[in-house]
Amino acid sequence: MRQQHCTINHLRVGGDAPVRLMGIINCSPESFYRGSYAPAGGLYDRAMAMLDSGADMIDLGARSTAPGTLPITVAEEAARVDAALSELDGTGITLSVDTRHPEVLEVCLRHEIHAVNDIAGLADERYARAVADSGLPVFAMASFKEPGDAVGLAATREALTAVVNRCARLEIDEYVLDPAVGRWVPERTSEDDWELCRNFKSFSAFGRPVLAAVSRKTFIGDLLGRVPEDRLAGTLALTTMLVGAGAAMVRSHDVGETADLLRVYEKMRQA
Repeated sequence: MRQQHCTINHLRVGGDAPVRLMGIINCSPESFYRGSYAPAGGLYDRAMAMLDSGADMIDLGARSTAPGTLPITVAEEAARVDAALSELDGTGITLSVDTRHPEVLEVCLRHEIHAVNDIAGLADERYARAVADSGLPVFAMASFKEPGDAVGLAATREALTAVVNRCARLEIDEYVLDPAVGRWVPERTSEDDWELCRNFKSFSAFGRPVLAAVSRKTFIGDLLGRVPEDRLAGTLALTTMLVGAGAAMVRSHDVGETADLLRVYEKMRQA
């Protein structure tokens, strides 16, 4: 039977654990939300501020995955993440690294990282093997071949089933599922994302912790007519609903505000 929780550097996620909070830091200046970018030399202060504000862990990315972003080379991504992780070595901060490339993961493993965030859901066999060999827990996003290529609720469930099967084949026991809310492929519409959010509770049927990763995303902006910098209120409203629908962890650009949300939510649940 699949376990109901995942442990990341002694941090229990899912099961009877409280809802966990993942802060987002990008060392990619091209990221869609500029407020998430931390330049070289600023990673430590940003990470510590997030922990002080209530983050349980940090997710670090060095390559933007926003639609239309100009690509960077694997070597550049590796150099960025190497410099960023060098600032955080020895801090004891629980870290996941968002990458799809085994060459980048190899560089990351020279540092103190505790999980891998794979937006392709272990679909790439070479990378999947590298992740499995690392022994690290995984945040695995619903994908068939490319990140977020499942369109619609039924396809997303099929993609999550594929992810679960990949983890079983690779003997990865510690993982969190991500249903891939967001404009990952051109075929996706905002209504597709709202459908996933309305049915978020159903993703718990896989018996794994589920990640809510909706912070400041396009479909919220489409509804409200707001740019990423003005999507905080919409993000918080939706996050409340997803936590109520079973999210075990929230991935957020806005740690302080989201931590307050989670405290209020837990207070309201008390008898």
